[in-house]
Amino acid sequence: MGRSPSSSSSSSLSSSLPLFFFSFAQVRKAEGKVVLITGCDKGFGHALARHLHSRGFTVFAGCLLKDQGGDGARALASLRSERLRVLQLDICRQEEVDRALSLVQESLEEPQQGLWGLVNNAGVTSFGEVEFTNLDGYREVAEVNLWGAIRVTKAFLPLVRRAKGRVVNLTSALGRVASPLRSSYCISKFGLEAFTDCLRQEMRPWGVAVVAVEPSNYIAATGIFTEEGVEAAAQEMWGRASEGVRADYGEASFQQQVARMKAFVRSGLSDLSPVLDDITDALLARLPYARYNPMEPRWWLRLQAVTHLPSLLTDWLYAN
Repeated sequence: MGRSPSSSSSSSLSSSLPLFFFSFAQVRKAEGKVVLITGCDKGFGHALARHLHSRGFTVFAGCLLKDQGGDGARALASLRSERLRVLQLDICRQEEVDRALSLVQESLEEPQQGLWGLVNNAGVTSFGEVEFTNLDGYREVAEVNLWGAIRVTKAFLPLVRRAKGRVVNLTSALGRVASPLRSSYCISKFGLEAFTDCLRQEMRPWGVAVVAVEPSNYIAATGIFTEEGVEAAAQEMWGRASEGVRADYGEASFQQQVARMKAFVRSGLSDLSPVLDDITDALLARLPYARYNPMEPRWWLRLQAVTHLPSLLTDWLYAN
């Protein structure tokens, strides 16, 4: 079950539900619950670590750049809280995942009770038409967004099972809605959606809830794309494309797509609170939804259309 669309002012659905229903849903308390979040250097992960800590959770914040003195890791460490510990964690490296697991196990006050929550947030984004995206580009995105999440989940799942806790995967609206120029990203997120669904069914007998949170476009809030990054990637793609592909597409057409992505950088929602609220609900509600949709009404309508209407119609509507 997914959420209805957020309002155009970016408020999450939970804030618009009757208060008594929201109170009933939020029956668990955050105090004493331990959560690991990946990708806390910036964006959703960084904001979520602060948010959950403020709610009373004990948070292990995995940061890719902790050992390099990254700004995000240092900002979290500066809170100097016993309930917030920053870990070095590159989810693409098994040795770092294993080390993080050992540190979490050693730090749990009651290891036999396990780990309440795992939030697989770490991710990268990309763009490029299929004929301009090489296989290494597909592999690099999937290594983080899909295989990294699977790697971390497999490591920490025994602890989560012990707690009868939660696995929350940050997927994307583009994990169920395909989009031109985004095939490598969509493939990774479609795969993570499938993994989430399979794991949810497997974990049900264990009392573990597995949830997908599917944000729409929050580039304005997270800064995951920059115009400089788009330009650098575009130059690399054009430079390594074959002469035949460049001739068939034409540089003018290619530059139009680049301009489209540069405009995309300035789009999206600027308020992260719908995503943070939905993840919190996924961690605390006694009966969380299988899917949460923190997105604008137009994105929610697009999601319903693409998943329910004939492809001939939705391709005409959206694949432009």
